[in-house]
Amino acid sequence: MPASAVKRTSVDFADVTAGIAERLKSGTLLPFLGPGVTALSETTVPTSHEALAAWLGSRVALPRRARGNCWAAAQYIESFRHRVTLDRMMADAFAHPVPPTPLHQAIARLAPAMVVDTWYDAALRSAFAGRSDWGEIQAASRAAPGENRWYRAYDCTGTECAPAMADGWRTLIYKPHGCVTPFSNFLISDADYVEVLTEIDIQTPIPDTVKTRRAGSGFLFLGCRFHDQSLRTYARQIAKRSGGGHVVVIDGELSRNEERFLLELDASVVRRDLAGFAAELAERL
Repeated sequence: MPASAVKRTSVDFADVTAGIAERLKSGTLLPFLGPGVTALSETTVPTSHEALAAWLGSRVALPRRARGNCWAAAQYIESFRHRVTLDRMMADAFAHPVPPTPLHQAIARLAPAMVVDTWYDAALRSAFAGRSDWGEIQAASRAAPGENRWYRAYDCTGTECAPAMADGWRTLIYKPHGCVTPFSNFLISDADYVEVLTEIDIQTPIPDTVKTRRAGSGFLFLGCRFHDQSLRTYARQIAKRSGGGHVVVIDGELSRNEERFLLELDASVVRRDLAGFAAELAERL
């Protein structure tokens, strides 16, 4: 199938947004947030993989092969400066709290069964702070000293708990690449992803509660790009065995790999600037 066959929604934007809002309310669509959503906030933290690569490069003199690529930059720092140094630098990069946007706040009011949040900031956790019926599961780097788990779970107070506790939460915030809060868990280096990608096809690194909560629902991808193979692999495996009917809101040109990936997902593509769409969606939720 040619790349141009990616499904494009061409009806009135108000109708599209209203339909998406209704699916979110009914639970047949779950939010899947990328760094572009963080970029809607007034913040100084990096809000793209490219910006994170530049931030790391401003702190460490990187070889040419690692410049402009946050995963390669992180691997260089881990290899030549130590993992602890990399984790400290990532914590510094995301130390400034990111204010929740109206969309974050609307999602918290809605309290869906699950929100996948793929960036490292804690804006969504802040939006949920007034509730007590949620918790978070974050990926953990097995490269960290003494770490042998794929992920860690935290209740709404930020206290670590058993992942099985998630069965009692109304909402799960799933951070598949980690988060700065509460304890700076980060998947960022090439070594982190090599470890995970060897197992992700059989779903081992994905928590059981994620597998349960995705059943019967599709994902609404907001602020996400899929220009890197690891990003596509993660999205593919998280969406695996879900209910389908995925929607991607995106502006700008898609790469051929992105086009192919969205065809594989059988996703409907809404061509809309994220800021305008997010503002309208927040009002409808």
